[in-house]
Amino acid sequence: MAEAVETKHAQRQLQAINQALASGMFVHVRKVLHDLPAGDIALLLESSPSKTRGELWKMLDADFHGDVLEELSEDVRNGIISQMLPEKVVDALEDMEIDNIAETLSSLPQAISQDVLKSMDAQDRLRAEKALSYGEDTAGFIMNTDTITLRSDVSVDVILRYLRLRSEIPEGTDTFYVVSRNDTLVGAVPVSKLLTALPDVTVDELMDEEAEAVPVDMPESDVAKLFERYNWLSAPVVDSERRLLGRITIDDVVDIIREDAEHSMMSMAGLDDEEDTFAPALQSTQKRSVWLAVNLVTALLAAAVSDLFEATLSQLAVLAILNTIVPSMGGVAGNQTLTLVIRGMALGHVNPGNAKFLITKELAIGFLNGAIWAILIASVIAIWKQDWMLGGVIAFAMMVNMIAAGLAGAMLPLIMKKMKIDPALAGSVILTTITDVVGIFAFLGTATLFLI
Repeated sequence: MAEAVETKHAQRQLQAINQALASGMFVHVRKVLHDLPAGDIALLLESSPSKTRGELWKMLDADFHGDVLEELSEDVRNGIISQMLPEKVVDALEDMEIDNIAETLSSLPQAISQDVLKSMDAQDRLRAEKALSYGEDTAGFIMNTDTITLRSDVSVDVILRYLRLRSEIPEGTDTFYVVSRNDTLVGAVPVSKLLTALPDVTVDELMDEEAEAVPVDMPESDVAKLFERYNWLSAPVVDSERRLLGRITIDDVVDIIREDAEHSMMSMAGLDDEEDTFAPALQSTQKRSVWLAVNLVTALLAAAVSDLFEATLSQLAVLAILNTIVPSMGGVAGNQTLTLVIRGMALGHVNPGNAKFLITKELAIGFLNGAIWAILIASVIAIWKQDWMLGGVIAFAMMVNMIAAGLAGAMLPLIMKKMKIDPALAGSVILTTITDVVGIFAFLGTATLFLI
């Protein structure tokens, strides 16, 4: 309910701003923009065509650029940055956390990112290059380095006086990390425990020596699973020698979960999860053409199988009418299995230890579904066309294709993961090709043997 209200409010804002722009009320639009949170401004930019987006960005004070860039999707952010001078980009990145700077730079074309890095001062450039060196989609890439550390022999009173002198702590801090003199992580102290302890108590008495830490090279998807499993709000990031490098907070993990969900949804259609909805038509056409070409090749493969039975189709026209039923049913059944397995892999439920059971289960489901729908379709066709042999042929083909669909749907994601291929991106196309080829071959091949 709240989400629906928020969406309607955003739509009204966009409509009002578009009307104000069309009427030349630029001062009013500028005032409205500067009264909005960064997230709302990002939503307005993402919901606007490129021309309007450019006008809105020019009206925004440079002081807000960094906050808004953090909230934008990759394609929209890159489009805006590509129109900015490197010095202006550096100014916008200045107040960003290091993980957001690394993400922004990694998504830019190399020429632009190099120009931006060259325009940074030495310290900021070193921090950005260090974050980039960990590689995308790792804990090191998404961690923040703004971490307060403690020594085990210091008292609570000393720490609280230090924090008062600091006057602020990093955003999202729920835990302070205890380190040795060489920065090795030795424990953690929740802020709540520190605030309620007696002044003369030392950190050593309060800290949890078994605090869980995230390896710097751990994939971000695994980090998200740990946060979900243990209900963390933050977690320390360490290197191979357990030296503290930074921390990951729950807001970073929420972004990972959202991006993974968008990736799975968009990949099923062969689209980039960060694709700009309002990108120019030519740009969007170029991106989508690649996947359409892949689909065309697979469709031609299925057509080639049908062509092998051209003589059969010419002698018995009814086969051409019924030829789409078996592949269609197999495709739907296979995609059900494929989606279930990909989801299980994303949640960490599917692993080599239980893969054999899963494949056996999906084979059994394929057999049972095949039997149910084979009997049903055979009865329908036999009554409709007054031909029990034709009903038997399509029933056999249905059974074969449903079993093949279950097997392919279960095995494809596992095989593709071993081959370092994203099953969400390519699995559906390959599966559809398998069920089309097997379904057509089983149906027309059996018909050739028994009906011609």
